[in-house]
Amino acid sequence: MTYIVMLNWTEQGIKNVRESPKRLDAARKALEAMGGSFKDFYLTMGEYDMVAVCEAPDDAVLAHFILALGMGGNVRTRTMKAFPENAYRELIAGLS
Repeated sequence: MTYIVMLNWTEQGIKNVRESPKRLDAARKALEAMGGSFKDFYLTMGEYDMVAVCEAPDDAVLAHFILALGMGGNVRTRTMKAFPENAYRELIAGLS
């Protein structure tokens, strides 16, 4: 399953922004240990500081990862479940 994770640094996270790449590496390893992965990661301008495209076996795995990430105190997240194009097409085709 694919998820879009939008992240903002907390006050703690921005104070230690130079450590952010190391935190990203640790997050990537943590998600991989849970059976998931980061597909893409972006530093962004606008409402969110960063956006990640992640994959996980199910919602529970991603929820566990996001909760663990939040416990670090460096970021706050908003997560959306994403349906790839083929799933989108199947959903639309199944409408009556």
